[in-house]
Amino acid sequence: MARIATIERNTRETQIKLTLNLDGSGQVAINTGIGMYNHMLESFARHGQFDLAVTCNGDLHIDDHHSVEDVAICLGMAIDRALGDKAGITRTAHAYVPMDEALAFVALDLSGRPFHVLNFSWTNPSIGGLTCDLVEHVFESIAIHARMNLHAKIEYGRNDHHKAEALFKALARALDSATKHDPRLGDAIPSTKGVI
Repeated sequence: MARIATIERNTRETQIKLTLNLDGSGQVAINTGIGMYNHMLESFARHGQFDLAVTCNGDLHIDDHHSVEDVAICLGMAIDRALGDKAGITRTAHAYVPMDEALAFVALDLSGRPFHVLNFSWTNPSIGGLTCDLVEHVFESIAIHARMNLHAKIEYGRNDHHKAEALFKALARALDSATKHDPRLGDAIPSTKGVI
């Protein structure tokens, strides 16, 4: 069965359509109106081998907050919806990803219980039009709406672009591993409860 989900979210602040294919090949068509955010989402899709299409019309004349947050909400919802009952998935995974002098770590559990622990630090207030503290908001929103337990950390680094990109790539690698089918499970739910 195809693990694809489309989410549409329309508010007075943003109009978003997002389609995610967990079993894709890294194909992207992304336009959030924020170049750096496009780049981060493209890195996420390509390094996770997800197909991702995003269009967002937001109130960028105010700032980038609503567009960044609402796209992350939609991405989290799409992850959750595409996974269905989570039968046969590996469920937990982690990844370290370096980018030049920076190193990021992400561990996640597709447990159905949203929780996040984030440890990020930034040198500058923004990277190419993306407000740095919104990266935390992206990871928080994905964790909540994907119903995952997410721990993410910048181990070290100097360049904010490198740190952010390493984080998105680490999220992609961990999510790709966690969503893979474990052939030993068959169609079993990966939980002692029998349900996630």
